[in-house]
Parts: sequence; C-alpha cells; structure tokens
Amino acid sequence: MTTAGTGVRATRPLPERIAARLGGGVMRLFLVAVGLFWLLPTVGLLLSSLRDRSDIAASGWWQVFAHPGQLTTSSYDTLFHNDKVMHSLLTTVLITVPATALVILIGAFAAYAFAWLEFPGRDWWFMVVVGLLVVPMQVALIPVAKLFNALGIFETTVGVVLFHTAFGLPFAIFLLRNFFAEIPRELLEAARLDGAGELRLFTRVVLPLGGPAIASLGIFQFLWVWNDMLVALIFADSGNPPITVALQQQVRQFGDNVDILSSGAFLSMIIPLAVFFAFQRQFISGVMAGAVK
Repeated sequence: MTTAGTGVRATRPLPERIAARLGGGVMRLFLVAVGLFWLLPTVGLLLSSLRDRSDIAASGWWQVFAHPGQLTTSSYDTLFHNDKVMHSLLTTVLITVPATALVILIGAFAAYAFAWLEFPGRDWWFMVVVGLLVVPMQVALIPVAKLFNALGIFETTVGVVLFHTAFGLPFAIFLLRNFFAEIPRELLEAARLDGAGELRLFTRVVLPLGGPAIASLGIFQFLWVWNDMLVALIFADSGNPPITVALQQQVRQFGDNVDILSSGAFLSMIIPLAVFFAFQRQFISGVMAGAVK
C-alpha cells in the first residue's frame, strides 16, 4: 500500500500482519487439530464400547487400529439385556421430556407477559427473575428435600421433574423475554386490530416467530436435565434411577462390568448429541438473537 502523493509504501502494524497470516490455512489447520484432540476421548469411549471385556482390561483402546478383529458388539448386546440400565434409560426420558416441555410452556407464557403485557411492578419482577439466575442450585437442595418429603413426592419422578422445572424457569424467561421483545410492535398491533386476543396473539404470532429461541431453550434444558446427576442422586428413586446414577452405581463394581460402563456411557452421551445436532441451526440463531436486546 502506498501513501497518496509520496509513492512510499506504508508498512502495516505487526499485529495486523500476524493476524493476516494466521487467518488463512495455518489457523484452519490449528482449529482442525484442536477439534480432533477435543474429540479424542469420545472416539476412545466409542472404540472401548466395541471391544470385549478381556480386551479392555488387557490393553488400551488404540490397540484396535493394530488389531481390528477386536471390534465386537457384544458389549451393546449385554447392555440391552441389562434390565436395570434399560429401565434407567426409560426413567431418564420420563424425567427429561416433561421437564423440558414444562419449562418451555411456562417460560414462554411468562416471557410474553414480561415483554408485552402491562401489570404493576413488571420491571421489578423481571429483575427478581434475573437475580434468580445467580442463585446456586445447591442452596435449595435441603429445603426442597424437606418440602418434597412433606408432600410425599420425595424420591419420585414427579419430584425430579418439578425441581428441574423450577430451576430452569429463570433462564427460560430471561432468554425468551429478550427474544419476544424484539418482535415489532406494529405486527402485534395489527393482529389486535384484526380482533386477535392475547391468547391467540401469543399462539399465532409470538410462538411462530420465537421458534429459534424456543428451540435453543429446549436444547439447553434437555442437555442439562439429561446429564444431571446431583439432583437425581438426591431426589430420584434409588431403585429406578436415571441413567447417570445407574452408571455411577455400576462404577462400584468396575472390574465386573466395564463393558456395560463403556457402552452405557456412550449411549447416554450420543442421545443428547443427536438432539443438539438436529437443532443446531435453531440453537445458534436463538442464542444470538435472545442474548441481546
């Protein structure tokens, strides 16, 4: 680049030149290497789940590349015939699906109220909701356990669902309210002039436009509930626990059921990953749009 009128080539600053060089193939190669390194434990878990118990105990999972004959599906056959693990997988679904659906439903109604309805103390109540985002879950474990015990829902699926719903609502309201507030007011006013009430306005206008944010919220809540172990350890039925607790119980006898551990851990991980990748585009757009106003 030359300076006007002088013909002298201007020198770019050193940081700019470094950034320009690293922005090409070198940076892409580095990011690919980081991604592969990050996936290494997942690949190791997958290959371990496809090996026999004796092979797992004798050598590391990387020996598969030298001895591909070690690959077998016997671990998954043992897993699918393990009634305790299969029941725990069903229990996890019965906890995760209602907890996710309730958070989306209640959070969407509350977010619409905070965004577009006028009521006394609306902004103050929203500040309370935002403040609840920083409250750690651990401070409520003992009080909620006493409450659930008095209500007769301690160590039940209903209790776990209610706990996850209650602690998922502050983030749900915060995310959806910011997204709903971005909807043009003229669009809502036009619907009201056509005779639409608040419920019809919410279901026919706001919810379709809020699809990306709702999908994003659903993924957040699903992953959090599915992978939770702390709440499940305290509030779930010890005789029929979710998959995370069931696998933790299998660890106590690691030498006898390492094949079930590897295949069960990979199965419990691949389901939420499939959900995430299925809604990845909505997840990214929802986070970007709902995080700022």
